[in-house]
Amino acid sequence: MIRDIMKDETFLAQKAEPATPDDFPAAQDLLDTLAAHKDGCVGMAANMIGVNKRIIVFDNEGKYMVMFNPEIVKRSQPYEAEEGCLSLTGTRKTRRWQSIKVQYQNEQFQTRFKTFTGWTAQIIQHEIDHCEGVLI
Repeated sequence: MIRDIMKDETFLAQKAEPATPDDFPAAQDLLDTLAAHKDGCVGMAANMIGVNKRIIVFDNEGKYMVMFNPEIVKRSQPYEAEEGCLSLTGTRKTRRWQSIKVQYQNEQFQTRFKTFTGWTAQIIQHEIDHCEGVLI
């Protein structure tokens, strides 16, 4: 189901709760909502649709990927970026990392590790910031 985009900064500033298998419907709603906004959005976190759980979805080189409980466990090569967000007006400057290693759970709730670089890494960092209650 396509959900409305959350704009309430007090809600968005909350740290997300861990996701569980009961949160699969929220993940599907997140995918549906991202697909509906594909022209102006490449990633979303669950709090952007009003669900305070650690779930992110993003465009991984042309294919949508879901991560439950993502955590960055390694990072390298910092750089300055400017980003926008569907939940907020305008753009903001932020520091990102060219390469990140992420620990997450897949749709079967199996723990996985994967390294991402470049644009995809930047998207993931933005969405994990959402899970931490960081507004960019």
